[in-house]
Amino acid sequence: MTGHSGSRKADRIERRDAATGLAIAALSFIAGEPERLGRFLALTGVGPESIRAAAGEPDFLLGVLDHLAGDETLLLAFASAHGVDPAEVARARDVLGA
Repeated sequence: MTGHSGSRKADRIERRDAATGLAIAALSFIAGEPERLGRFLALTGVGPESIRAAAGEPDFLLGVLDHLAGDETLLLAFASAHGVDPAEVARARDVLGA
């Protein structure tokens, strides 16, 4: 059974890495347009000078995905630009929130 346990752990790590990558892509997408970034910063209270450091925090990345999922227009624009199913954002939120 040890092999199964290790395999499940590797799967969890892989899913978390994929979710983190998607969240970072979402942050980059949001930061790519001043109006989107300004709205995101205003809603989160994070200053532009600390966004890079905050990006390393899992809770912050979860917040990025929450922000994206909470704005359908933004979510669909991101999904289209990155060739992902919008539902993938919800799945990534679930992984990072676990």
